[in-house]
Amino acid sequence: MAPGEKDLGGAPFGLIGRRLAHSWSKQIHERLGSSPYALLELEPEEVGPFVRERRWRGLNVTIPYKLEAARLADVRSPAVERTGAANTLVRSDDGTIVAENTDVLGFAWMLERFCRERLGRSSRAALADRKVLVLGSGGASQAVVDALAHEIGARPVVVSRSGDETYATLVERHADAVLLVNTTPVGMFPSCPASPVDEADLARLTGLTGVLDVVYNPMRTGLVLAAERLGLPAEGGLSMLVAQAFYASALFQARDLDDTLVARIERELLGRMENVVLIGMPGAGKTSCGRELARLLGRPFVDLDDAFALEHGRSAAQVIEEDGEAAFRLLETETTERYGARSGLVIACGGGVVTRAENYDLLHQNGRIVFLDRPLAELSSEGRPVSRDLGIERLAAARMETYRRWADLTLACTGSAAGDAEALVALLAG
Repeated sequence: MAPGEKDLGGAPFGLIGRRLAHSWSKQIHERLGSSPYALLELEPEEVGPFVRERRWRGLNVTIPYKLEAARLADVRSPAVERTGAANTLVRSDDGTIVAENTDVLGFAWMLERFCRERLGRSSRAALADRKVLVLGSGGASQAVVDALAHEIGARPVVVSRSGDETYATLVERHADAVLLVNTTPVGMFPSCPASPVDEADLARLTGLTGVLDVVYNPMRTGLVLAAERLGLPAEGGLSMLVAQAFYASALFQARDLDDTLVARIERELLGRMENVVLIGMPGAGKTSCGRELARLLGRPFVDLDDAFALEHGRSAAQVIEEDGEAAFRLLETETTERYGARSGLVIACGGGVVTRAENYDLLHQNGRIVFLDRPLAELSSEGRPVSRDLGIERLAAARMETYRRWADLTLACTGSAAGDAEALVALLAG
């Protein structure tokens, strides 16, 4: 290899793409047994020479190189021939490069589980000869369409910004669709939560029985959050990510793998990605409990009031005193948006974060929300201008219902930060 040319550092398996900073592929593949596994960012002109000339046994390929990967292969699976794209390359013992599209298989796995668990029947029973809307026309769309048409027997309709089927005619033409799948990057970190379809139009698709989004970061995209509000079963793309890696790893290792690995690895990733978000009355102990919880879980801790003070050079109390509560709440939402989009944190919120409805999506998109319920008699208003001005009882009357509605879990406080944190660890694991 000439000096300056890129390789996988001796690893037999890896992922190539242009920007890989947020990839989970290494963790997933090492758990599956295709290890060592490396990530390699390549520029377009480097892809061909790397694939054809470098030493590797198995490659995953991500955007924007899936079409090029299919072109560079010597042998293409039927799915690759149909879609024109490959996300998996395997080098045979004789040097032949074989291309597969395990995105097709991964989506089919995700869809089958979703239909059985959320709709109560198999994907073929739920969707055969039924209309399914697929948002977007890129590589992920081609894999989804192929799975729907060839694995399930559904009737996929591709909707994009131009062509015969556009977002402008979505409701008018397709209110009878039974499933909607987003394959666009709209709503992907860091531009989250966002949705390619607004909630009003989603509500007008009256035939829908479910919504899927292949985006997995954040865990719940704007589209998934909107579906949840409408009472529609919905799911993000983490299971597809793990399942496509499962099928790729089996090809890399040339052996069958235990298919229970998909759900196990998905749960492990969720446990690492999901934020733990603490809400509750001012003085409930969110900060002290959060710090102790972060220590027990080995995670970074963020107090949103402290983060706000660092960003603005004034504490929350100062801004409320000097500019009024309304001005503070707008700025607080900006801070909440920044940290709610991140993953793997313990976040302690200010007591009034629930006063703006938009903060729920910002916290829920990546988080499990925990209400710390401390008796009102144990709360203090010292240093808290809103508690002081309104009184704790009046404040509780205004907020308590929202705390309970937002919460995925409620913890009755034990009387100490350490006790609360230990109890919460057990509650989260339950």
